[in-house]
Amino acid sequence: MSEQLKRRIGLPLLVAYGVGVMVGAGIYVLVGAVAGVAGQWAPYSFLLAGLIAAPTALSYAEFSTRMPEAAGEAAYVGEGFRSDTLAVLVGLAIVVAGTISAAAVLRGGAGYLLGLVDIPLVWAVIAMGLVLTAVAIVGVMESLSLAALFTAIEVIGLALVVWAGATSEPVAQIGGAVPWAGIGAGAMLAFFAFIGFEDIVNMAEEVRDPTRTMPRAILLSLIITSSLYALVVWAALRAVAPDQLAGSEQPLALVWSTATGGDGRFLAAIAVFAALNGVLAQIVMASRVLFGLGKRTPALAVFHHAHPRFGTPALASVLVGASVMLGAVLLPVAVLAETTSAVLLAVFVLVNAALIAVKRRGQEGPFNVPMYVPCLGLILSLAALVGNFLS
Repeated sequence: MSEQLKRRIGLPLLVAYGVGVMVGAGIYVLVGAVAGVAGQWAPYSFLLAGLIAAPTALSYAEFSTRMPEAAGEAAYVGEGFRSDTLAVLVGLAIVVAGTISAAAVLRGGAGYLLGLVDIPLVWAVIAMGLVLTAVAIVGVMESLSLAALFTAIEVIGLALVVWAGATSEPVAQIGGAVPWAGIGAGAMLAFFAFIGFEDIVNMAEEVRDPTRTMPRAILLSLIITSSLYALVVWAALRAVAPDQLAGSEQPLALVWSTATGGDGRFLAAIAVFAALNGVLAQIVMASRVLFGLGKRTPALAVFHHAHPRFGTPALASVLVGASVMLGAVLLPVAVLAETTSAVLLAVFVLVNAALIAVKRRGQEGPFNVPMYVPCLGLILSLAALVGNFLS
């Protein structure tokens, strides 16, 4: 087996991957929750959340050109703190968080599928998991092409919601004093819809010209997603009152049915594709992190091998895929979402701190951001982490 992954990914596919990971199934649920605390000002909560994520995204962008490695955050933290032990711990935390997150999304996606097809939950989970794991093994181009297709389906669904809301009679107008506390609380919730941009860096060893492509992909993904979220929430609140959105388990389906009088069941089908996209992205990401960790520690060296034909980390993909299916079968739908977010926010804190340390040594990279960027990213990520624990 080879120890090198094949560089086959260009900017369009990488951006589609990033947008797909972030959009996932989150926006289909978070609209109601954010509207519940921010009311008609919820679009501003999503824009604020995008601004909160931006400094950390820029820190990732710089590191991705300095160290275009599959281990991503693990490599960055290891370089910043000069600690292989901390690097491995961060890498394993990312793998565990990604696996748990994918298991939860797979379980949720299977639940949506059962609303359309009458099969046992376990078989739905296994069938979806096996197909996605096989795709992840066969090739990164195949994986990201399928992810791009799923992303297109998700975005089409959201575009239909925007159209429905934009053409409906408005239920309320924004007015009165600006509820800054509500917008801020909504931004804390909405922040979790932006988690996913960090997965892009773990594809670095399979990207053509990573020093140019990686920063562009990270920033474009964040800009596209922020704009899309704000449009969707604006359209939703134009058609449905905030308290109704907050009380609905399928808020975007409610927007569609209210605005058009039609059946919103097709959005459940789109949510299945969103879930499939999220699971595939996490399997691809976590397997790359394991591959990268295999170069750093003998205990995981078995995973630092690429399939001779497919050029993918096959063994790591099998382990992650099997763990995702097992977790989806054994764990409830509300699987440790807050724990997953807390782990990722803690990693954001460490990555920003690591970049500060590297910059203080005077080391220049192919793409550099001002020192205040990782400092701001550190402060905002730490604040979000504290807010996560207090909520």
